Amino acid sequence: MAEEAGPVTMSDVQELMRRKDEIEAQIKACYAVLEGQKGVGMNEPLVDAEGFPRADVDIYQVRTARHNIICLQNDHKVLMLQVEKALHQLHAREKEKRAKDEAEAQAEAMNQDQSLPQPFARVNAVTPGSPASISGLQVDDEIIAFGSVDTHNFQSLQNIATVVQHSEGKPLSVTVIRNGKKLHLGLTPKCWAGKGLLGCNILPLQR
Repeated sequence: MAEEAGPVTMSDVQELMRRKDEIEAQIKACYAVLEGQKGVGMNEPLVDAEGFPRADVDIYQVRTARHNIICLQNDHKVLMLQVEKALHQLHAREKEKRAKDEAEAQAEAMNQDQSLPQPFARVNAVTPGSPASISGLQVDDEIIAFGSVDTHNFQSLQNIATVVQHSEGKPLSVTVIRNGKKLHLGLTPKCWAGKGLLGCNILPLQR
């Protein structure tokens, strides 16, 4: 059978549903034929009291309609089983895919955690309108690189102060960890309406 050739897709299910609707319409049409023949249903006798074929109905048409209804109902039953099976397969595959995606996302998060460098300082205040604020620096950003200062050569906040003084008016590359992700920001130390050249407060992290 064609359905067995590969994994069931949503369009396979839609095709099965389309066929189901088609069969149901054909069954309805056959019942309409019976209705048109004096309302003869599926079981009324087609012979009169004396055993002769009834003259008030088209025997051939009634028999054909009844036969078609039986065949179509059988087809409908088979089709409904196929629809159920296809939906079950789709659902199972969707569940499997979701579990796989979650496992991959978890593995990626773990890899990211392992590959992120150790931060050496944290931003605990940023003044609105300051150079730090304009660069996109945010409170709780954890610093892993500030210009030439990084986790390996950082000793005290004086290292950052020296870099800032030597970089007045020049863009500095600052790398931070925010929400578990590494971000690169461009920060230009300069005089502004507030104190200092940055307008943010940085605290060293205990290591």
